[in-house]
Amino acid sequence: MDSYIERINSFIKNLDKETLLALSNISSERKFKKGDLLLSENEICRKSYLILHGIARKYYLNDGKEVTTELYFENDLAVSFESYTLQQSSKEYIEALTDITVSITFYEAFQEAKIKYPKLLALDLMFAEYYGMWLENRLFQFHTMSATDRYLDLIKKSPHIVQFVPLTIIASYLGISLETLSRIRAKI
Repeated sequence: MDSYIERINSFIKNLDKETLLALSNISSERKFKKGDLLLSENEICRKSYLILHGIARKYYLNDGKEVTTELYFENDLAVSFESYTLQQSSKEYIEALTDITVSITFYEAFQEAKIKYPKLLALDLMFAEYYGMWLENRLFQFHTMSATDRYLDLIKKSPHIVQFVPLTIIASYLGISLETLSRIRAKI
């Protein structure tokens, strides 16, 4: 999947100057502090957040318990996909797990820019394809890998995660209890 991110980055670097300028004009950089919410439940996701630095997560509440569904690292695009696409209330939260720097693009401005600059439509499709592949891979992992293998895969891809993300959030992301994660970590 990293190769697909490289394809997206290469595509962006090779955009013509006019399209790059248009994208730059509808995007702005912003910093958030650890614990800040970029999106709350029942809020419409009107912005996409390209993570430039730091770590964020997406989660929802199930009977008052936080369930982490996504972790966002550098070059990841943080959105509540359904809320962003349909412009309806979100079921999820997006939270900064560390101090983060993001590039924000507003939904409306991006929709207008895609009409004027068709290469942005292709970029949007590439992000949607990447998300589809990521989601398919995540489902595959839950159905074919043990909790230990999912943890090992996570720390292989993001070895610094245990330094910055609380173990309760890692356990939730892996779909296991904190006790199970502690046993896994003790064995490896």
